[in-house]
Amino acid sequence: MLSVLLIGISLSMDAFAVTVANTVTVRPFRNADALRSAVWFGAFQFLMPLLGALLAGTISSHMVRFGPWISFGLLAFVGGKMILDAVKPGAEEAGADTLGAARLFALAVATSIDAMAVGVSFAFSPPSPGLWLSCAVIGCTTFLLTLAAAFLGSRFSNLHPRKAGIAGGTVLIAIGLKILLEGIL
Repeated sequence: MLSVLLIGISLSMDAFAVTVANTVTVRPFRNADALRSAVWFGAFQFLMPLLGALLAGTISSHMVRFGPWISFGLLAFVGGKMILDAVKPGAEEAGADTLGAARLFALAVATSIDAMAVGVSFAFSPPSPGLWLSCAVIGCTTFLLTLAAAFLGSRFSNLHPRKAGIAGGTVLIAIGLKILLEGIL
């Protein structure tokens, strides 16, 4: 069970960093936004290993192969949009981006594709507490760490909106590059 908890923590780190970036750039960032982020990221970190285990040897093998590219593309797109929105004229008056379902979906998918690979490994070497419980531990761990990240990021809400947007977008692109490089190497 400890190994599944450690897997959950390691899978949560990208979602943690993305949530801090969102918290810094979305104004006003409300408690409801923190909860929505935690639910989206936690749900996808629960579902993707389950999906990977259930589809092992079929579609998930392609997702594992192309996953780093998909994650990079999604994170680079969202991060690039954040940067462009931050530097366009009138960005300071308009405030920051909103944290809508489409954005959360893209970020949750991008940060959970590696969880699908973990699920594939679960199919060939089942975790000791069982597949469903392991996926629940991973999802709950991500939920809690993402919620903590939202409140941590809110401590930096006094950043200038333009600088926050550029920093947040840069963080997302950097996470995408990290995922891509880990997948390639």
